[in-house]
Amino acid sequence: MTEVIKYSEEKIASLIYIIRGQRVMLDADLAQIYNVETRVLNQAVFRNRERFPKDFMFQLDKAEFDILKSQTVISSWGGRRKLPFVFTEHGSLMLASVLKSETAVNASLNIVRAFVKLRELLSSNKELASKIEEMEKKYDGHFKVVFSAIRQLIEKPKNSDRESLGYKYKNKK
Repeated sequence: MTEVIKYSEEKIASLIYIIRGQRVMLDADLAQIYNVETRVLNQAVFRNRERFPKDFMFQLDKAEFDILKSQTVISSWGGRRKLPFVFTEHGSLMLASVLKSETAVNASLNIVRAFVKLRELLSSNKELASKIEEMEKKYDGHFKVVFSAIRQLIEKPKNSDRESLGYKYKNKK
């Protein structure tokens, strides 16, 4: 086996994609993190198929894979003969139990942390979006008052009984 490569939470978080409305990781990326070959990872999964229901793992279709290739640096030539499998957070963690190595256990800890960090980031973005929305509502009201006041200053008074102000020229012919 090759030297153990340690992946930071940030690096792992960058390998999480949203596909079919779920946060997932590619089998090849997980294989690297768990320090095994992709085929070995997939063999372990298929030997323990009952541990990977559809909400833990699914296979990408051709269109999804093409979109993923266009958005990432996945090679468009060579490499894979089959469409990749992707694993949700739960599926990614279940891999540690079927791979049964110290590396897998340690890697799964960083995977958990990466998914948690991503959830926190998405949550804080929702909070920020709601605060901005509140500010827009609050300041839209203020700006309406300001614009209304400006319009009143610009418009001529209607039905005014007052005479116009300023120098008046009288024609004496």
